[in-house]
Amino acid sequence: MPDWLVLVLAMLAACAVVVVITLVRHKRAAEDEDPSETPDVIEYMTMWIGVIYAIVLGLAVAGVWEARSAAQDHVQAEAQALHEIYERVRVYPPDTRDRIRADVEAYTQQVVDKEWKEMADHGRLSTRGSELLATIRQDVTDYQPKTDFEAQAYQPLVDQVAAVDQSRSARADATGATMPSVVWVGLLTGAVITVGMIFALQIRRTRRELILAGLFSATIAFMLFLIWDFDEPYSRGITATAQPFLNLFPHLRG
Repeated sequence: MPDWLVLVLAMLAACAVVVVITLVRHKRAAEDEDPSETPDVIEYMTMWIGVIYAIVLGLAVAGVWEARSAAQDHVQAEAQALHEIYERVRVYPPDTRDRIRADVEAYTQQVVDKEWKEMADHGRLSTRGSELLATIRQDVTDYQPKTDFEAQAYQPLVDQVAAVDQSRSARADATGATMPSVVWVGLLTGAVITVGMIFALQIRRTRRELILAGLFSATIAFMLFLIWDFDEPYSRGITATAQPFLNLFPHLRG
């Protein structure tokens, strides 16, 4: 059975149980029972709906913000690993050193100038970027150290290439939306229910109540927009940027 069908059946079952129990209790209630002696059920339910929805909104905002921060961390780790490769090959012979540094610069230029736009527009990494990374890996791993000093630098360089690959894979995984579709259905449905409860309380047209109702609805709309804006870390609003690459390779600007 699909997960979404299980969810729908569970929600329908919960609603059915509450309605059945309420109807049965109403039929069996004593004739002299006075409902006014109990708290207003509508106000009680409205309060709890608002509290639960506020918690859900808070968790959603925290989730997308954490995903956005993690996406920026992936970029920083990738740029730092490339910088380490660029600097540590200084112990290699000039021809090998210059070739690896040229590979690193070509890869970084590809990421900053072309791949970033590919991520924002289509939600994927470029094939050319993968090819350039494979070239870096090949040049680093195929080199045979000729001195003890070069041998000591070889394994750390291989590790840094692996770090670049790992960060790149993490960046690829973060290019899509963070929030699943079922969560968006819950957020939007909860927003409609929460705002709709205003009318269940028979709001009047006084200026104070209209202002509060408007601010309440606007706050929910703002929170939903904030979640949507952070939902795709590389393509919307306050996105993760390629600035770490430019900070560590300033000569590649412009």
